[in-house]
Amino acid sequence: MRIRIFLLFSFIVFSAFSKTLFLFDVDGTLTLPRQKVELSMLDKLQELKDAGYSLALVGGSDLTKIKEQMGEDVGNRFDYVFAENGLVAFKNSALINRASIKDYLTNQQLNEFISFCLHYIADLDIPTKRGTFIEFRNGMINVSPVGRNCTQEERIAFNQLDKEKHIREYMIEILQKRFAHLNLRFSIGGQISIDVFPQGWDKTYCLRFLNDFDTILFFGDKTASGGNDYEIFTSSRTSGQTVCGPEDLMKKLDELLKQAE
Repeated sequence: MRIRIFLLFSFIVFSAFSKTLFLFDVDGTLTLPRQKVELSMLDKLQELKDAGYSLALVGGSDLTKIKEQMGEDVGNRFDYVFAENGLVAFKNSALINRASIKDYLTNQQLNEFISFCLHYIADLDIPTKRGTFIEFRNGMINVSPVGRNCTQEERIAFNQLDKEKHIREYMIEILQKRFAHLNLRFSIGGQISIDVFPQGWDKTYCLRFLNDFDTILFFGDKTASGGNDYEIFTSSRTSGQTVCGPEDLMKKLDELLKQAE
C-alpha cells in the first residue's frame, strides 16, 4: 500500500495545482531520539520552504521538549507546530488550540490509572529505574518504565532490553485489559515510554487544523501497528513515508526535491 503512495509522490507533490504540506514526526525522524536537530536538517527544511512548500511538525512531547530538540525558533521554521499530538497547536507561532486530558477523565479515573502504573513499574524486574515514571501532559499521560530521568546511555540500554523482552508491549496489553472501560489508546513512543491518550487523540488529531491542504506528506519512524505514528501514517488524509532516522529522511527529501526540478 505504501509503495503505491510513494509512486504517486511525483504526480501529487509537484502538481502546480496541489497545495502541499510536509508534515514531520520529531523523535527518530527530524532528530535522533531526544537529541538536538542537526544544522544540515534545518538547511534541508529551508530548501523546502524556499521551494514554496508549507512545513509542519507533530510530536507527542510538550512544546518545551520540542524546542529543546528543534530550537527556540521552531515556530519561525514551521508553519504549524503540533505539540502533544496537536492538543497544543500553533500556526505561525500563534496558539490555535489547547485541550487537556483532564477534561476527558475524572480525577478519580486519573488517580486510579496513575497509581496502577506506578505499582506495576515498582514490580518490574529491570536493571535501571531512574525516576519521573509518569509525566502528565495536556493531551496524554506518558509512562516510562525506566524513568525519564535516565541518561542517554541508560535510555539506549533500556531500548535494547525492550526489543528483546517486549517490556512495553506486555505493559500495554495489561493496561488495555485493566482500563478498557476508559476508552484509551496506548502506543509505544520513542525509546523508553508509552503514550496514553483518549481515542482519537493520536497524531491524527492535528489533521483537523490542516483542511486547507490538498496533499499532506507525512514522515515518521514509528509507523508499524502499535507505534505512535501508525494512525497518522495510515490515515486517508496523508501520504505516508517510513524513515529510519534523520539521515534516511534527508535522502528521501533530496529525491523529492530532484523530482521537482
